[in-house]
Amino acid sequence: MLDKILRLGKEAAIYGLSSIVGRFLNFLLVPFYTNVLLPSEYGIIANLYAYIAFATIIYGYGMDAAFMRFWASMEIGDKKQNFSTPLISLVVTSLVLSLMLSWYSPAVAGWIGMAGEHTILVRYTAWILFFDTLAHIPFSYLRMENKAGTFATIRIANIVFTILLNILLILGFHMKAEGVVLANLIASVITFLIHLRSIISHFTLSFSRPLYRELLKFGIPYVPAGLAGIAMQVIDRPILKALTDDATVGIYQASYRLGIFMMLVVGMFDYAWRPFFLKHADEPDAKQLFARVFTYFLLVAAFVFVVLTLFVEDLIRVKIGTIYFIHPDYWAGVVIVPTILLAYVFNGAYANFVVGVYLKKKTLALPYVFGAGALVNVSANYLLIPILGIMGAAYATLLSYAVLAVGMYFASQRLFRIEYEWLKVITVLAVVTLVVSLFNLSSLEPGTWEGLLAKSALVTGFVILLFFGRVVEPNEVKEVGSLLRQFVEGRKLRG
Repeated sequence: MLDKILRLGKEAAIYGLSSIVGRFLNFLLVPFYTNVLLPSEYGIIANLYAYIAFATIIYGYGMDAAFMRFWASMEIGDKKQNFSTPLISLVVTSLVLSLMLSWYSPAVAGWIGMAGEHTILVRYTAWILFFDTLAHIPFSYLRMENKAGTFATIRIANIVFTILLNILLILGFHMKAEGVVLANLIASVITFLIHLRSIISHFTLSFSRPLYRELLKFGIPYVPAGLAGIAMQVIDRPILKALTDDATVGIYQASYRLGIFMMLVVGMFDYAWRPFFLKHADEPDAKQLFARVFTYFLLVAAFVFVVLTLFVEDLIRVKIGTIYFIHPDYWAGVVIVPTILLAYVFNGAYANFVVGVYLKKKTLALPYVFGAGALVNVSANYLLIPILGIMGAAYATLLSYAVLAVGMYFASQRLFRIEYEWLKVITVLAVVTLVVSLFNLSSLEPGTWEGLLAKSALVTGFVILLFFGRVVEPNEVKEVGSLLRQFVEGRKLRG
């Protein structure tokens, strides 16, 4: 069993590498934009890409998730039909949507506050959405075939192309906001062309109507669920702005971004997890395996949570020359970081619990679960922000993701009951609570050697307590060591 979990961890690490590198490269564009674009131009881009996030859900209408589900089982049609049927559907619908969006771009630009000279950006957006949608099935295919390295390479290549094209179009052709969007469009076209060979080799005009009906039945519920999920991620900012001011939103946003470390853990896990449980669902020990995966996921997430909670104030105070990692004007917002980290842990729990809904094709539960999370998010923001300020927004995020995880747990358990290792889970939560409580009571001064040593001792104690709590069995540690040695020796022999 451990060899399967380690294989899952290896693939998650590769997906994670692409996310980490990608996000770092994207981060490099932030200082570039702020130096070459006016705030008003940067605001146009931010506004446009918020709408793109919502439009992406509509363009894809759950076809990538549906493809993975039916590719794993091959219960209807052959491999080429399972690849081509959802792809043909996406080509037709995205072409129609993009033609309409391009044709009516002046009206759409007016609706989203971008009329006049920026209408061209809406036209570019129409074709960004088109080419990005055509890549959904090829990317999902790579995930299902365990080609994590190829997946990561293409993702990173897309980002590198985007950055280089931004520099060329903005500095070389002085295109400003138009250059940003055009660079994205060209990079999307290049990414599609990279996939073209794979598409041709798997494509057939044999369109399976029975398969298509099942794909739609599975995928369509992802549309309201996806829109609600996007709302959960971004709705707190406009509410916070309406109830406070721009400065408060800026402080909140800067500190919220520090949660990226946990978001990466959850994201890299989720990329590898869905193909993994689809491939192993029919094995005799599948339920035991999935329960163990959840325990290991929680162990990793708990470790990241403890380390970041203890050291985040030291991190923001890192100074190179006269530049801080986070400017002191934003330090007041660091109090929200543990809450945001915990919210992402619940998001990871949701990803674990989705197994039953996914395997049994009961995706109609998704809109209800995500809808409940979004409703709690909006309500809690309006209720808590006037009382607690930015902490109210952070608590609203935590509550919404907790509702998401709990709702998905009960929805999935009715369909595919898994006996999770709750005693081990409770042990992990108890140890986390103990260590964080000791830290909060200690009043350690950030940025001092004494504080760093004391926090390191607490992290060490956290690991020791988990070991003695038998969350990880001694024989598992030995087995992991043996598997790692075999892997290293295999690499040496191949070398």
